[in-house]
Amino acid sequence: MSKKNKLLLAEDDPNLGLLLKEYLFIKGYEVTLCENGEVAWDAFNRGEYDFCVLDVMMPKLDGFSLARNIRQINDEVPILFLTAKSMKQDKIEGFKIGGDDYLTKPFSMEELQLRIDAILRRIQAGTKNKHEQNEFEFGIFHFDHKLQVLKHNESEIKLTSKESDLLKMLAENINDVMEREEALKKIWRESNYFTARSMDVYITKLRKYLKVDPTVEIKNIHGKGYRLITQAKSA
Repeated sequence: MSKKNKLLLAEDDPNLGLLLKEYLFIKGYEVTLCENGEVAWDAFNRGEYDFCVLDVMMPKLDGFSLARNIRQINDEVPILFLTAKSMKQDKIEGFKIGGDDYLTKPFSMEELQLRIDAILRRIQAGTKNKHEQNEFEFGIFHFDHKLQVLKHNESEIKLTSKESDLLKMLAENINDVMEREEALKKIWRESNYFTARSMDVYITKLRKYLKVDPTVEIKNIHGKGYRLITQAKSA
């Protein structure tokens, strides 16, 4: 019998929380339901979870603040936000924090389950593909995708999952164009305004890490995507 994925569900609406817990349990998940952000944060620190579903508007500790706390100690666990708002800025904020997906209320429980399943399949597929290149050299940098570490000289930068995945795609296409649409669909699973803005945020972060070497640059290729280029140092 296969191991059940452990899911942390933070939802302050007791009726919705119980419905979601029962539905996801029937679909094969082991669910811990927490009625506010503080209880969820305590549960996360005491247990190990494969997925987090966080309501944004919660008492004591809201979903965004909870996600920030989680990301400080865990870059890997997927986070999906539940929000009653459809404002663009709220959704962008969720991606900036390190969220993987979001759903705006009201939503169908089946859609929630399908989104969770899709994210977990992508993660599991990535861990199974052991023959892919995971280490890259460019300029003064050594990048290990598996360890999510970017090194240069005596310095070491620990990357988040999305930073690492994005840099890997750029490195795989070094001095060539990384198609924007392909990266969005592969890393964010969909291409829309919100995921595109999220990618822009991560590209900015990567450029900041790489600026210590002037021979390495991420260029914007208008209408196509990005190119990680290396230039020969002048004599």
